[in-house]
Amino acid sequence: MTDALGIGMVGYAFMGAAHSQAWRTAPAFFDLPLHPRMAAVCGRNEDAAGKVAQRFGWESVETDWRALLKRDDINVIDICTPGDTHAEIAIEALKAGKHVLCEKPLANNVAEAEAMTAAAAEAAKNGIRAMVGFTYRRTPAVALAQKLVADGRIGTIRHVRAQYLQDWLTDENAPLNWRLDKDKAGSGALGDIGAHIIDMAQYVTGSQIASVNGMLETFVKTRPIGGEHATLGGSASSDAERGPVTVDDAAVFTGRFVDGAIGVFEATRFANGRKNGLRLEVNGSKGSLAFDFEDMNVLEFFDGTEDPSIAGFRRIIVTEASHPYIAAWWPPGHGLGYEHGFTHQVVDFVNDIAAGKDPVPSFADGLAVQRVLDAVAASSEDGTTHTTGA
Repeated sequence: MTDALGIGMVGYAFMGAAHSQAWRTAPAFFDLPLHPRMAAVCGRNEDAAGKVAQRFGWESVETDWRALLKRDDINVIDICTPGDTHAEIAIEALKAGKHVLCEKPLANNVAEAEAMTAAAAEAAKNGIRAMVGFTYRRTPAVALAQKLVADGRIGTIRHVRAQYLQDWLTDENAPLNWRLDKDKAGSGALGDIGAHIIDMAQYVTGSQIASVNGMLETFVKTRPIGGEHATLGGSASSDAERGPVTVDDAAVFTGRFVDGAIGVFEATRFANGRKNGLRLEVNGSKGSLAFDFEDMNVLEFFDGTEDPSIAGFRRIIVTEASHPYIAAWWPPGHGLGYEHGFTHQVVDFVNDIAAGKDPVPSFADGLAVQRVLDAVAASSEDGTTHTTGA
């Protein structure tokens, strides 16, 4: 590590903590061509941002993100704010010559995502890079799944099944937060967690979703204002004043891929007992793959070309040095966790900036996901098939 790469992070809550951990940890385990310097964290609440700065090692605090763009010691803007702010911050940062890492989903609608993608393409002409944060791609088992598909190990893909199951909203007295406000979040389970399974399915298969039929549902129409907030969920009195929930609680849709495969997708925050059940199964002409984030160090692989009398799903523990990202970490069998995907994201982003290479997933990839999200919402509204433009 020689040259410093100044990081300015906007937002400091759940995602801010995950990103802070990543910026702090990456240079300790990986040999990076540039040294991430945690220059500033930005939040409207100066006291709260200051506590995050002290906890994670940020050098300074700003209360206006525009101040980050004026600082010569900041090269990267890391956006960890609600979706309604992504477009303005990202576009202005790119115009100011700052590299941008933006949390998913890229935006709250297609128009914003298109503007962001256009800004990223223009900035790339001057060597400025932009990436959207679909960190589950960087789970070693998922990266291995993508490689097996690309290597032809499961043949022609026919079926894709993807679920993201959580339960933090099952209590109907969990209080309102920004994730339940359409103006801030864009959508509910569809965009918050459905975006992840859309991106993962397209990444692993190497094919985009061309058309969808969708159904959205809001089970609890109002929720308490105030109460005790947790990172996700929380609690409040049943007789507290309530406000409207303006997003979906659950999303279900079918999809047809460009290459002819068909898919079934489900995203919900009402699956009692499921904490972070992000699941993907891909069936092909030669075999199958299956992944569940609640057992994240494992990839299941079925080789349909083997002798049927001994064939079956094999459980691959993805912790060998030969597996993606693993060589920098622990001995075989010593599993990784949720936070490591964010570290891998930092590593890939820094390496791409140093190499003058456009990172992935790009803003164009984020736009592709946004088009699927918007098509699902439109299909739910009118009950017809909607295309994504892929």
